[in-house]
Formats: sequence, C-alpha cells, structure tokens
Amino acid sequence: MAALCQESNTMRFTLKHLRYFVVAGEMSSVTRAAESLHVSQPSISSAILHLEDVTGLQLFVRHHAQGLSLTPSGRQFIRKAKQLLAEADGLVHYASTLGSDVAGSLRIVGFPTFTPILVPGLIKRFVDAYPAVKVHCDEKHQKDIIQSLHDGRYELALTYDMQIPADIEFEPLMEFPPYAVVGRNHPLADRKEVSLHELAPLPMVLLDWPMSREYFYSLFLSLELEPDFAYPAESLGMVRGLVGNGFGYTLFNSPMACNLAFDGTELVAIPLTEKLLPLRMGVARLRQYRLTPAAGAFIKHLEDQVRELSSSVFEDKRFYRLLTD
Repeated sequence: MAALCQESNTMRFTLKHLRYFVVAGEMSSVTRAAESLHVSQPSISSAILHLEDVTGLQLFVRHHAQGLSLTPSGRQFIRKAKQLLAEADGLVHYASTLGSDVAGSLRIVGFPTFTPILVPGLIKRFVDAYPAVKVHCDEKHQKDIIQSLHDGRYELALTYDMQIPADIEFEPLMEFPPYAVVGRNHPLADRKEVSLHELAPLPMVLLDWPMSREYFYSLFLSLELEPDFAYPAESLGMVRGLVGNGFGYTLFNSPMACNLAFDGTELVAIPLTEKLLPLRMGVARLRQYRLTPAAGAFIKHLEDQVRELSSSVFEDKRFYRLLTD
C-alpha cells in the first residue's frame, strides 16, 4: 500500500512538456513558442499548466497581452530542464552512433577578445576528433557570460577570471598580462617598453565593456594614477581603428594575432614596465551542472591543444604565459 501511495505521488511529465516549457521561457511568449515549435498555442499552455500542477510551482507570471516572465522558481526549474533535455539529446545521438560515447550538441560561449583567434581552430580539431558532436559557439561580454551560465544556455565558457562567482568553477589555462598598443606613427611606437606613469596623462582609447573598463581602471588605481579615457569604444575593431589612426593608446590583455586594424593601419604592442595584475583565461562552468560526455571531451581537448594553438596564433611570447605545464 505504501508503495502504491509513493507511486501516486511521483511527478509525471514528459520531455515534450519540458521542451515546450523551456521554449516558452526563452521566448517569454506562448504564441512565439508555438510558432517556433510548429504546434498549437493550447499545447504550449497545457504543458506549462501540467508542469505547474505536478511540481506545485508557479513557473511563470502571466502578463495580459505582454507574454510571460519566469518566476524565481521558474528560473531555477528551467536551468535543470535544459540540462535534462541536453542529456536526453545526447542519449539519442549516442543511440544512433553506437561505438562512440561522445556525441550530441555542445553549446559554448567565449569572451570576444580572444575567442575569434583561438576557438575556430580549436573547434575544427575537436570535431575532426569527434565528428558526432555539433558545436555551437557564441561571443558575449563577461557579465552576460556569467548570467548565461546561470541560465543554462551554455555548458562551457572560455573567458577571463573577472568577478567569477563562487558557484562557477573556473580552470585557468593561460595568463595574459596587460600591455600598451599604439599606432605606428605614435611618439612611443619605437619604445621597447613603457610605463603606465607615462601613459596616464595621454589620451586613451578605452575598450568600454562591462567589467573590462573596471579592470583597466583598477590598473591605474593600483599606482594611484588617473587615466584620460578620451575615446571610449564598444567594439574591439573600433578600438584598433582609433589607435591605428593616432587618436591615442590603448591597453590590451590577449595577444594580437595581427598587427593591423580593419582599415589597414598598423598597430604596435609595447610591454609595460610595471608588474600589473594579469588576467587568466580558462574554461568556466556551473558547479552544479553535470557535464555531458561532449563537454568533458571538449575540456580535455582544450587542455591538450592550448599549447599548440597559442604558439601558432600568438607569435610574441612576452604577452602570454601557459598555466598548463
């Protein structure tokens, strides 16, 4: 009798219920979810109501004529739902490719300064080794990377150790010290090294991204200096173009794979004389998130390939240090 009671209390829902719920949560709309999944709106609404009934949770706040928004419980539940759906997808791929235990889809996100340089080659080598895995990679700023990991949108992130919260595990792979970059015609272009004390009074082109601006500002503050952020820019390409055309210097961390801006103007990298706080690049993931086989294989592949990849795209070893030795 006790066993029957226990069975009657078991939560009963399907992967379809979860998938409908996740899409509605991502799109904040039953209508758009139905259009995306090519099903009826009542099917989406019924799946959500069923999940709320069996879990006892209110997953959404309904806004009349303005769609849905996840409740705090809904945000936690959708994170777990995405994990379960990813594992289910991996199981389906595994069943169709018996003999290979690394299959399915893998979603990763990277920081924009180094991701276009390192990651395409890394993905190419990975899918050559594991052809049953489909890798999707996006680029985001640090604040959005952390939020996206919390939301379960990505399994892995390749990023810096900037303000990493305790519930995210971070494995450092490379260390990038800050350095100066000037245009070829800048008065400092022929210098072998330069001091932040010399640079502070000069106009600076700032890569004005969340957390990045705080990091660069902290370098000056550590020496009790006040920089002249004369030209803030929100894209790496614009920073390089402004510097190449003589508007000022900038500070970078990740080494440059090319010393040209998009318009062909030449850039010169100059080490700093001060020993300033470097940024560490590595792989981050949510601690409570159990890795799929594809994600685990990607981390191992990254650890194995980082030396060869870095030496092939970064010519000047003054601007990086490997942490995997």
